[in-house]
Amino acid sequence: MSIALKEANETEYWLLLLNDTGFVLEKELLASLQSECRELIAMLVTTIRTLKVKSEKLKTKSDK
Repeated sequence: MSIALKEANETEYWLLLLNDTGFVLEKELLASLQSECRELIAMLVTTIRTLKVKSEKLKTKSDK
């Protein structure tokens, strides 16, 4: 999941770069891709946080 998050962040960077340089002519498509990328990043962050919490709970239970 962490690798997927890094890749999604890199994708967002490249999309921003494409936007800033004016390389992409279809602004609506670019905006849609940026929006989807941000949604994916948010989902991955939530998933990673949830997995960390569950992992810590399991570790605490196994220590008892």
